[in-house]
Amino acid sequence: MPERPAVAVAVRTQAWLGEGPTWDSARQRLVWVDILNSRVHTFDPSDGASTVMSTEQHVGAAKPRAGGGLVVNLRDGIGLYGPDGAFSWLHREVVPGRRGNDAAVAPDGALWAGTMTYGEQAGGGDLKRVTGDGAAVTVLPEVTVSNGIGWSPDGSLMYYNDTPTRRIDVFDVPAEPGAAGSDVSGRRAFAEIEEGAGYPDGLTVDADGCVWVALWDGGAVRRYTPDGRLDLTVEVPVPRPTACAFGGPDLRDLYVTTASAGANPAANPLAGSLLVLPGAGQGLPQPAFEG
Repeated sequence: MPERPAVAVAVRTQAWLGEGPTWDSARQRLVWVDILNSRVHTFDPSDGASTVMSTEQHVGAAKPRAGGGLVVNLRDGIGLYGPDGAFSWLHREVVPGRRGNDAAVAPDGALWAGTMTYGEQAGGGDLKRVTGDGAAVTVLPEVTVSNGIGWSPDGSLMYYNDTPTRRIDVFDVPAEPGAAGSDVSGRRAFAEIEEGAGYPDGLTVDADGCVWVALWDGGAVRRYTPDGRLDLTVEVPVPRPTACAFGGPDLRDLYVTTASAGANPAANPLAGSLLVLPGAGQGLPQPAFEG
């Protein structure tokens, strides 16, 4: 069993629903969101500096763009912030009672963006692939809580969580995808989270092909080997870790977002903070959105 990395606090705060950490390699900073407080945060580990930007809608994810700025998964669709902070819609789709949730940028630069209903209605969300020109294709309809998207180091596999299923699923990605770029296939269970251990939320894949996943209501981050075997559990000092991503100049530090929603602040003073596991492993460079 590998040695368990220590857990430290990167940013002490009380995000209501901290989510979606992503390392912005161009600017050497971590980008993450507080979904229901409509905020995009950044953190620079070199000097500890943090910034906060408010969005006009609930923001499920924010990812760096190739030309600068951010792509955001909002309540009513996919938006763009330019390097100067100017906002525009890329793909707008208003569905009452639904909002954007987790998202990830694929190796080809497309954004895979999930949705869910505010009431977590079964089958009320979906997963779309959105390209830089705003074209959107629904890959998975009838999702409940779309979460945790990541790709294997060679791009041949895609991992995905629909959180209430308690499963991490895996898909095959064709070597030469079709024109839509969304023809993943062969969905199957990669790992199952046992009852009482929490629910799989955000995930990331490391350079060895291992899958790291944050367990909502499980107070832990787990690592699974490429064959689906659990080989590491790291307990964190909050009940609701939400997602994880490697960052830092050498991509060796695992950042973990957390939620203060539903947590007793007296018993869980770090709930909502951004945590870090220094030297946890070796991450993969994350592509920027092509748009």
